[in-house]
Amino acid sequence: MAGSSHDAPALGGPIGIVSILIPAALFAWLCTQIGAVTQGPVLWTMDWVPSLGVEIGFLLDGLSLTFALLITGIGTLITLYSSSYLGYQAHYPRFVAYLLAFMVGMLGLVLSDNLLALFVFWEVTTISSYLLIGYLADDPKSRRNALQALLVTGTGGLAFLAGIILIAAAAGTFNISELPDLTQSLLYPGIFVLVVLGAFTKSAQVPFHFWLPNAMAAPTPVSAYLHSATMVKGGVYLLARMNPSMGGTDAWFWTLTVFGGVTAVFASVVALKQTDIKQVLAWTTLMALGTLVLFIGVGTPYAIEGMVVFLVVHAFYKAALFMVAGLIDHGTGTREVDRLRGLAGKMPFTFAAALLAGASMAGLPPLFGFIGKEFLYKGALESPGTLWVAGCAFAASALMFAAAGIVAFRPFTGPRSVPAETAHDGDAAMLAGPLLLAALGLGFGLFPDVTEPLLGAMAGAVLGEPVALDLYLYGGVNTALILSGATFAVGLVLYLLHGSIRRGLQTFGEGADPAWDRLMDGVAAGAKGLANFVQGGRLRVYVFVTFSTLAVMLAATLIRAGTLPDLFELEELRIKHWAVLIFIVAGAGLVAVTNSRMTAVASLGVVGVGVALVFIIFGAPDVAITQLLVEVLQVVLVAVAMLKLPHMKPENVKTVRGKDMILSLSIGAMVTLVALHVMATPLDLRITEYFEANSVPQAFGRNIVNVILVDFRALDTFGEIAVVLIAALGAYGLLRGTRYRGGSPR
Repeated sequence: MAGSSHDAPALGGPIGIVSILIPAALFAWLCTQIGAVTQGPVLWTMDWVPSLGVEIGFLLDGLSLTFALLITGIGTLITLYSSSYLGYQAHYPRFVAYLLAFMVGMLGLVLSDNLLALFVFWEVTTISSYLLIGYLADDPKSRRNALQALLVTGTGGLAFLAGIILIAAAAGTFNISELPDLTQSLLYPGIFVLVVLGAFTKSAQVPFHFWLPNAMAAPTPVSAYLHSATMVKGGVYLLARMNPSMGGTDAWFWTLTVFGGVTAVFASVVALKQTDIKQVLAWTTLMALGTLVLFIGVGTPYAIEGMVVFLVVHAFYKAALFMVAGLIDHGTGTREVDRLRGLAGKMPFTFAAALLAGASMAGLPPLFGFIGKEFLYKGALESPGTLWVAGCAFAASALMFAAAGIVAFRPFTGPRSVPAETAHDGDAAMLAGPLLLAALGLGFGLFPDVTEPLLGAMAGAVLGEPVALDLYLYGGVNTALILSGATFAVGLVLYLLHGSIRRGLQTFGEGADPAWDRLMDGVAAGAKGLANFVQGGRLRVYVFVTFSTLAVMLAATLIRAGTLPDLFELEELRIKHWAVLIFIVAGAGLVAVTNSRMTAVASLGVVGVGVALVFIIFGAPDVAITQLLVEVLQVVLVAVAMLKLPHMKPENVKTVRGKDMILSLSIGAMVTLVALHVMATPLDLRITEYFEANSVPQAFGRNIVNVILVDFRALDTFGEIAVVLIAALGAYGLLRGTRYRGGSPR
């Protein structure tokens, strides 16, 4: 997204300064915790839902602290970059709010020790990333891609929530630090499937990969932050965090290595097909995520060591290169690699950042990326599935080398293109991030010992046991070094031939994205068809379906109970009981056979009066009076309303009355049987005894019913009165709206 920042306030004004200071302060505080964490995990707990005994805890160990440092450190540089890149826009404060909300969500996700809290923050990142991807709300493509990301990751989040419930059932706790070995639980297969679904959708593993490249419709700072350094690694974090409790099984190994390896190689190939720099970076992000999942699945100490180093390496170079892509777009107005050549002279600082970050991406010495690649090869060569793991790592690394040349070398070299004539470097705020991250890639490559304590603690947290990490730039001539040399050679050939390769790849289809659109179209069509079927516009159908469902549910409840309730002895019924029963049945029978709506309404009133007589017989005169008043009022109101409605031709009820009567009898029978079941259950008098004991001393009333309604359930009663008042106003409006003028209804 190109833009002009000549009229932007310095650092985006007060909003921009605050957005920079918040992550910077958090990063500074987290740096003070490195020494403590390298000695062992730090856990803070507090009550969350005390009534349920649920605590919320925050766990600071090597894994969570490394992620938190990346989130806040890179977040500081991204907000600084954004203050110039987007600070001139009217909606910049909204962008800052979304970005900080996402940062809070990611920090909560990686620091939570409680799985429920982790899920809450997981969903915060889902919602805030949806808002960030769709930041350009006027662009239909942005809205479409934001919704796609929301649906894919949100669906995975629901699967993860179900997995959390199974984990709590198996482990007896929601706390990650207290989880036992879940692989021995009978629930492990279900837990495994649900957790992996959540992680794979979040980290865009095949076949859920398509949403991440589409998320590049967001502004460049969003791409640099969410989809390279933080959000997309949420699924990787989850797998790494659960590895001590769920790893080590055949299902874990083969699922993660197969899907991770396929994602890494497939994404690397597709990256060479792209011409937009951001799209190339997006697909290579998929490659990195697949590689991380692949080596978590391997699970050996060397594999985990390579994984943690590569995770940090990728965060550094990918965030830097995304910001470089933004600088190129900002300085030239395009990101198309075929149009960009010879930018080095016009954009020397951008070129320096791109060159260092690209070299780390390619795995060239003495960059930190070289060390990460060496340890990945070392882990691959000592893994159980050496051929598959090493083959995937080699293919992905060679293709990554070519992609690094496309985005970080080619646009700056060669004959100057037309866009290069007007190109210019960004300001200090935009250059600080990529230059610093690129420099860190070089510094950590030259002095890897600096990172050993924290990354060693990180590897130990993933493995579940202490790790003595020994990083080095040169470990002698060995198989890993030979593979690195072969990677450079193959990668260079791929880079030189990438034009021909791209043309060849154009013959392949567009992948899963069109299938997603067809799926969404099918869902919309299905929803429309269902709505037309269920909401056909006929009240009779709505009522019939509703009560049919009720009858089926009541029948299922009775069948599940297994026994029929005891029926009343008919000998106990007296003449007054029989008289009321005949009175009610006669009213109901008249409703069933009449073709007159007025007669049917009056007959329903007869049934209501009969119910009031039942209340009188059994000693509830106050309830009987209420029932009688309601029935009389209902009959009067409905009758008045029907008199004011236009004349409607009576329906032919003979074709529908039979099934209506059957449904009515079914509902009546089911309700009666359920009521008998309830009456046969021993009555719990605790609530009754409470009201009897407290009506006088607390509410100063001896009529317990009145006290309950007016004092103990005051708000509830007020709500019921409000409902009646609203219904009365609605009836009044309906009656006024049906008055005739000139012989036609108004």
